[in-house]
Amino acid sequence: QVQLVESGGGLGQAGGSLRLSCAASGRTSTYLAMGWFRQAPGKEREFVAGIMWSGNTDYADGVKGRFTISRDNAKITVYLQMNSLRPEDTAVYYCAAGSGAPRLWLGARSVTWGQGTQVTVSS
Repeated sequence: QVQLVESGGGLGQAGGSLRLSCAASGRTSTYLAMGWFRQAPGKEREFVAGIMWSGNTDYADGVKGRFTISRDNAKITVYLQMNSLRPEDTAVYYCAAGSGAPRLWLGARSVTWGQGTQVTVSS
């Protein structure tokens, strides 16, 4: 079994920065892509950013220009650098791994999900 564990969440201030990490453990596996998603109170989970092992990246409109996704293929680890934080970024952030485009993973059965890490941004 493969487990994804997020870390780096916590309290940030508007205009500040946080970096999230997601590391895989357990059975060795090769992932074609990884992504970040978030779920704010009262809202559905939404796509934030994705990266293919080819290096291609994809961002949601609300985070483009502020967040950067990167990965380490050898360790099957993905990062999310969050700059210029806003209170509306407050959410539980989840990492995921699978095949295809992460933007399309919501509702997919073959995607592996982490348990999430809380990010709270104060004004």
